[in-house]
Amino acid sequence: MAKAHVLTSLSILCALPVSLLVNADDKHHEDPTKIVTKVGVGYNDQFTFSGSIGLDTARMVNARINDDGSEWRVGGSWLFDFGIINFNFNRNEYDNDASANGYSIGTFIPLSYFGFSPGGWQIFPMAGYNYTDGEVAEDDVVDDKGFILVPNTSHGAYLGAFAMKPISDSWTLMAFGGGARGSDSYSSYWAGGGASFKIDKQQSFNFYGFISESDYGKTNKVGISYSYEFQ
Repeated sequence: MAKAHVLTSLSILCALPVSLLVNADDKHHEDPTKIVTKVGVGYNDQFTFSGSIGLDTARMVNARINDDGSEWRVGGSWLFDFGIINFNFNRNEYDNDASANGYSIGTFIPLSYFGFSPGGWQIFPMAGYNYTDGEVAEDDVVDDKGFILVPNTSHGAYLGAFAMKPISDSWTLMAFGGGARGSDSYSSYWAGGGASFKIDKQQSFNFYGFISESDYGKTNKVGISYSYEFQ
């Protein structure tokens, strides 16, 4: 079912009557379909370091890691006339020594290309396939070494959306949310929001907060990040 869901999403993208292959300089700096080379640093209980490299006008690789290397993400994007495909590999840690490795491939569909921008919000629905492999801390099952960790794997699909609304030349509001369901009764959700402040053509700050919950645990963070975009 998950594979069929991904194929359906790709079929929708192939039918898009517009091209996303426009000059990157013409796109908003927070547009998730923008191919760009940039570096960044942030803080949300730990320092994080991120960056992306635009290989050409259509392909990009990106990565992010926290200061002790316990959580990381590596991925990439491929922009086509009909849409964008993203893939990611990541690792996250949770309370009670639970952890999870994730692999996903999915898409963004910019509704503004259909002339749909309610209240000035640019909305990017997203959908895709995900695989999760990790260890879950069993509730109320504790030995002299701590919580008992149980291996857990799941195949599934996710749905969500990212939205942004420029309110001035410098400030942009942002919001996102979504959820996933998979095999072995796996489920997760995430939601958050914040604001972006553009200093100049190359520099910007992000202020954000987000929550997420899955079979592996909960995450609640508030943070700030700075990015520098190479022209």
